[in-house]
Amino acid sequence: MRRLIFLSLVGGLGLAALLALGIWQIQRLAWKADLLQTITTRIAATPVALPQSPTEDRDRYRAVTVAGEIDEGELHVFWVTKEAETGYRIIAPFLTEDGRRVLLDRGFVPAAGKERARATGATSITGNLLWPDEGDWTTPPPEVDTNILYARDVSYMAERLGTEPVLIVARSASADADVTPQPVTTAGIQNNHLQYVITWFSLAFIWAAMTTYFLWRSRPKSEG
Repeated sequence: MRRLIFLSLVGGLGLAALLALGIWQIQRLAWKADLLQTITTRIAATPVALPQSPTEDRDRYRAVTVAGEIDEGELHVFWVTKEAETGYRIIAPFLTEDGRRVLLDRGFVPAAGKERARATGATSITGNLLWPDEGDWTTPPPEVDTNILYARDVSYMAERLGTEPVLIVARSASADADVTPQPVTTAGIQNNHLQYVITWFSLAFIWAAMTTYFLWRSRPKSEG
């Protein structure tokens, strides 16, 4: 009898834990779907003027349009496109018509075009504000001598180029046909919660089946 009680207790607690994790992932799935919808709406919204003091919480992914000049000097962020082409994202300082100096992600150039001169001067830009979440402790530090970065660190890039810590990722530009804009999308935002839901509830089913089996095997045998 004690064995039955012990198995029932362990089985019940394990099943409850697995079901709770599955329910939590259902809630996370709904949250992520809502987040992706919000991001998609912001990305595709009608562009507005650059906010005076944009913040990550309020303005991330906001569509903006600015007019001004692409200034001299740029940073090169090592990049691999979804087509597996290696090259660099070109980050340049942009001077707006009202005198602000911000960061502009002009787009991608193949590795062979890294040192090629690019057009600067007056242009208009349509894009999205972004605070990239890139890099971790394994990311190599910037190579100052060769002007190669391995992540778009807004604070670092702003310090290097003397701009506000504000990054506009171009989705269309008229300054240089050799640079291919890499617009902000939701493609890099993973939503694996449905897989987790299936995993946890599958484990819960297996756990319940195993518990039932062990309880059946441990039941008292009738004599006769």
